[in-house]
Amino acid sequence: MTAVQAEGPVTRPQLRECPGCGLFQIVPALGPDLRSSCGRCGTVLRATRAEPMDHCLALTAAALVLLGVLWLAMLMKVSTAGIVHETTLNSGPLELIERGLWPLALAVAFTTAFAPLVRLSGMLYVLVGLKMPTMPPNLRGVFRLALRLKTWAMLEVLLLGVFVAYTKLGDLVHIEIGPAVYALGLYSIVIVWAETSLDPQAVWEEIERRGQTHAPMAAPLSSPIADAPLLDFRPGAIGCESCGLVSVPSDGDHGCPRCGAALHERKPNSLSRTWALVIAGAVLYIPANVYPVLTVMQGGAGQPSTILGGVEELLDSKMYPLALLVFFASIMVPMFKLIGLAVMLGATMIVTTEAGAGVLLRQRTTLYYIVAWVGRWSMVDIFMESLLGALVQFGRVVTIEPGMGALAFCAVVFITIFAAEAFDPRLMWDAAQRNAHRPYALRRATALWPPAKNRTLS
Repeated sequence: MTAVQAEGPVTRPQLRECPGCGLFQIVPALGPDLRSSCGRCGTVLRATRAEPMDHCLALTAAALVLLGVLWLAMLMKVSTAGIVHETTLNSGPLELIERGLWPLALAVAFTTAFAPLVRLSGMLYVLVGLKMPTMPPNLRGVFRLALRLKTWAMLEVLLLGVFVAYTKLGDLVHIEIGPAVYALGLYSIVIVWAETSLDPQAVWEEIERRGQTHAPMAAPLSSPIADAPLLDFRPGAIGCESCGLVSVPSDGDHGCPRCGAALHERKPNSLSRTWALVIAGAVLYIPANVYPVLTVMQGGAGQPSTILGGVEELLDSKMYPLALLVFFASIMVPMFKLIGLAVMLGATMIVTTEAGAGVLLRQRTTLYYIVAWVGRWSMVDIFMESLLGALVQFGRVVTIEPGMGALAFCAVVFITIFAAEAFDPRLMWDAAQRNAHRPYALRRATALWPPAKNRTLS
């Protein structure tokens, strides 16, 4: 365990299972604004904050106000040939529905409206509820939902989509930026600030301290720095994927006693589910790049454009940074995710030898977290096409219509996100541990498992 102590601990030592490699280890008592990482794979186990909830509460409330401005105010005003067209953010999904692309409209509305609204409202419900003398019901369930929606709330990605759409429209129409664009920029800053100021473990510990747990806890926390005994590792112990609590499931209840999430030693059917999703994503990747994602109609004549064709148009217009952004987000990222997941799956399933069992395990774990994080940014192209379809509707003068390729590409993005969530990186370390001839570095790391009481790994 790597951690640097500051003056005055604000947390108590606790036993944790690393979500990256599965090693059970003790996170020491930490002071404010410190980070504790796994001694084997480097995954962050906890990052404390000086004000773990108050700052996030204020920033979440500000983000919720900005979300309202973003969806109600004008986004852009476009004009050409004396025709003026004003749009709001909901114009994109409505235009997609009129074009018969209702699945794409649902995807855009879910990632830019429903998921951010539910996530922010849930966070506000929990953080305000913890300050009330009598807490509202089911804080643990609402907080679990808010954390799960983090991946799907993509308004920061939408900001890049607005930038790309604004740049591409420069040669077609006259554009005026509306208040919603400025609200979107402020929202992106505020939401990142809110996420970095929150310590989720502090929220779970406060919910536990206030007694609103799924089941009675063996040793309730009397204070954040309670002098409670450390939980020794016991056979059958499982770390909760939602709140991080290590517990031994009882015969009648396989839910986490603190948050109620189902407990599994490893994600059920992880390899088979991930393989199925990766194969489905690879199949859909072909029509996503072959079929047109946009058709620009000028003077009644249409010119369909694929994703790669859009990159070529940006290169022809000498917009090299933008072309690189679209090429990376729309072509390279989905391919990188599919190949990365396939490599990790193959390395987990193949019977390895001394030369391959523990090689690059730490790097493969880092690769997993990169794959899990980067996938959502591929939605830049979808958001851009939704905005262009809503903004440029000027009859025979100029019209932009989203194509079926956009629907296939959106499916690829969603499938790869599901695939990353289905994969369990701990299986890579399990496969290496089962090998009798694993390298010295892995032997040394696994020799520390299970950890002795009060021992801090280094």
